[in-house]
This record gives sequence, C-alpha cells and structure tokens, in this order.
Amino acid sequence: MIKKILVALDQDADTPIATQYAIQIARHTKAGLTGLAIVDTDEIAASSKGGGIGSFYYAEKLRENLTSETRAQARKLINAFEKRVEEEGLQHIEIVEEGVSSQRIVEDMKYHDLLILGSDPHFFYGHPNQHTKTLAGIFHHTIGPTLIVPNRFVEVKKALFAYDGSNNAARTLHHFVQLAPFGPDVEISVVFIKEKGGKDADLHLELMKSYLDAHGFASKMTLLEDKKVEPALLQQAELVNADLIISGGTAHSSFTGIKFGETTSYLIENSTIPLFMDH
Repeated sequence: MIKKILVALDQDADTPIATQYAIQIARHTKAGLTGLAIVDTDEIAASSKGGGIGSFYYAEKLRENLTSETRAQARKLINAFEKRVEEEGLQHIEIVEEGVSSQRIVEDMKYHDLLILGSDPHFFYGHPNQHTKTLAGIFHHTIGPTLIVPNRFVEVKKALFAYDGSNNAARTLHHFVQLAPFGPDVEISVVFIKEKGGKDADLHLELMKSYLDAHGFASKMTLLEDKKVEPALLQQAELVNADLIISGGTAHSSFTGIKFGETTSYLIENSTIPLFMDH
C-alpha cells in the first residue's frame, strides 16, 4: 500500500506530467505527496570553478550568483507544485534541499514508497538541455520502485509487464501488485520473450497468471520467441494499447559513472508511456 509519494521537481516539461501522475496515484491510494526541489551545490561548484588564483574571486562570485538563482528557481517549482496539488485537495508537503541531487533523492526515498520523476532530470537549472546521468545514479542506489514519466499524460488502464523469469523482474511486479498505484482494475499483459534454446517459458507464464489471478488483476499472457528484446517490448506495448510498462531495470558502475543496462536505457530513451521500474 502506498502512503507516501516523492515527486522530484525540475524545470523540464515532464515535471508537470510527473505531478499529474502523482495526483492520479494519490487519488487511488489516498497517499500524501512530497514535492522535492533541489539546489545542486555540487553542479554549481563544478560550473563556477576558476582558471587560476587570479580568477578565484570571480569564480566565488559566480558560485554565489548561481546558488541564489537556483534557490529562486527551486522556490518557483515548489510554488507551482503546491498550487497544483492544493487544487486537488490532497495531503502534501514541499521541501527545498541543497546538496548532490542524486544523493538527496536517494536519502529521501528511505521514507517514501514511490519515486516519480522525468526521464532525464536536470536539477542544475542552468543547463536544462544538457544530458545528465542523474537518473541512473538515483536508480542504482535508491530503495523502492520508480515511476519514470514521458512528456505526456495518459490514464493508466492497461500495463505491459516485461518478464524474463528473473528475480529482478518478478520483484518489480510484486511491488506493482502490492502497491497497486493505479488501483486493482489495471489489466496486465505479460510478455515473455523466449531466447533460442530457453526452457520453461510456458510454465513461467502459467505461474505468473496464477499469481496475478490471486491478487485480482486481469491478465493476458504472450510468448514471443527469438525476438530482439527492446523493440519487441515497445511493439507489444503498442499492440495491446498499454498505458504503462512494468519492467525490472539494471544500472551498473563504470569508469565514466553509473550507466543503465542496455534494455533499461532503450526503454527510458524510446518509450512514450511511463515506466514502472525496480532493480
């Protein structure tokens, strides 16, 4: 059961969409909402470094100006969030925090049931178009599931569950079923992509249908063989008119930072519907 939802706010166009999904879920679950805006002091410091001793003064002034501007932008985001959820009569609180954005979100998720944010969040507001690795870092370290939203909103009535028999995927579905963020009437289409030589696919689907039946979710089972996983999932989601994809996700450390796994990265970059993910 969901009682507390964390909504990470930035200046991207998908932040109002994240808020709208949070409102939809709060209506179903009677959960409280937390709007979080972050002053990313780490990025500010990196962007205001001087080139030498003589430029230290100017770098310090730039850091102060960037911090002040970012605090003002964070307050605007909080005010917009507060106004929107007040209109819905929902329980809510708003927080502005300073620090490394991914670390602040991970820490706050220790006390929330679900995180909602856009697919490429920019918590350093001075570079709204710069691709970041913030989401991968959050996903890799956080506890609890994450709802990653695109830049358009749809009512969630049908979901596609990408299943491969792994513990990761099963854990994600367990969280979705037990939290029931969109209520118990969501129809779940389970797609199992069987690799060449793979075994027990039919048994996996049979057991998964039994599990969903026990929790009162209508479901359909589909077996696809020898398909390229990533495009096949999106094609199947379109075929069944899914409004949501449920998928286990992966992220790993590398020399250049934390990166998503291939399938996770593909879904985040190409899906036009929200992703409910866990790891």
